Amino acid sequence: MDQRDEQEFAEYFTARRDAVRRAAYLLCGDWHRADDLAQTAFVAVHRRWRKIRDRRALDAYVRRTVVRAVIDESRRPWRRERFTDQVPEVAVADDIGDSVATREALVDALRKVPPRQRAVLVLRFLEGLDVASSAKILRCTEGTVKSQTARGLESLRAQLGDALDDLRSAS
Repeated sequence: MDQRDEQEFAEYFTARRDAVRRAAYLLCGDWHRADDLAQTAFVAVHRRWRKIRDRRALDAYVRRTVVRAVIDESRRPWRRERFTDQVPEVAVADDIGDSVATREALVDALRKVPPRQRAVLVLRFLEGLDVASSAKILRCTEGTVKSQTARGLESLRAQLGDALDDLRSAS
């Protein structure tokens, strides 16, 4: 890659790294994994930088790379959840604002939604993409996005349970 390409990539990386990391966190629920997923996406973009003709499509390419990495990683045996008879104690946070508690409850619930449904929810409601754009990123039909959205919302509501009323009153 020549000096100009390196400079363009560096500018793109600097402008988008926080947003990509945040989206990755919302998909996986772990900041360390989000860093790894964002890095994976930016490495993929860097490798193909000279071949990318439409620079306006970079965000879509990075999103697709992150989403696919999350889904691929969830299929790996060492990432699967393990069930136990004893649930670890959950620390109760004191003196935190309602917005932090609301966000924490939502992220915890989102973490328990199946990966594909979580990806659709993040793309649609947190990234603000429409059905067609989400379908393009996920490489599926618009109908699949709609059904995964409905199932994902249902699963999210089930995970939130009683906290759903708290979220409604906070908004």
